[in-house]
Amino acid sequence: MLRVGVLVSGGGTNLQAVLDAIDSGEIKNAEVKVVISNNRNAYALERARNHGIDAISISPKDYESRALFYDELLSRIDEYHLDLIVLAGFLVTIPEAMIRKYQNRIINIHPSLIPSFCGTGYYGLKVHEAALARGVKITGATVHYVDEGTDTGPIILQKAVEVKEGDTPGELQKRVMEEAEWVILPQAIALIAKEQEEKA
Repeated sequence: MLRVGVLVSGGGTNLQAVLDAIDSGEIKNAEVKVVISNNRNAYALERARNHGIDAISISPKDYESRALFYDELLSRIDEYHLDLIVLAGFLVTIPEAMIRKYQNRIINIHPSLIPSFCGTGYYGLKVHEAALARGVKITGATVHYVDEGTDTGPIILQKAVEVKEGDTPGELQKRVMEEAEWVILPQAIALIAKEQEEKA
């Protein structure tokens, strides 16, 4: 059984897509053990509690230094002996020590077709604002492994989404989530869970 932890900062719609896929059997042999947010008011934590999953809030604001926050974050993650860490809209940079310790076991969902509109500063609505400003006709989402760079790890899955005339950043964000993010994030976890099962 793939032990999964999800890190999220906001509403947790990607988390919900994963939980729904586990419940429906689309994702087999995987279980979300913990959801961690840097925002104690994140609705994602409520989604976790509603599913009987441990919901933990750890905010950098509660620590004297970023190093102390990182120590606590890594310590809490270690408690769950996770096989996979999913960054599902987690708006805090994760420590290099965590990337090294969980090498090839951390994945991220990014709201563009990497290598377009990725890297430092490209997150959330900013990605869609940039895409519209550049006049692209196709955008989408990418699930990739996390390495020490920003959005530079190996790509697992991508899905394209059409940009429609007159789209606002908010409309485009919603379509990318519904047509791409909520589809390929569960698919990626299902692939990883299947690979682990085959190796066992």
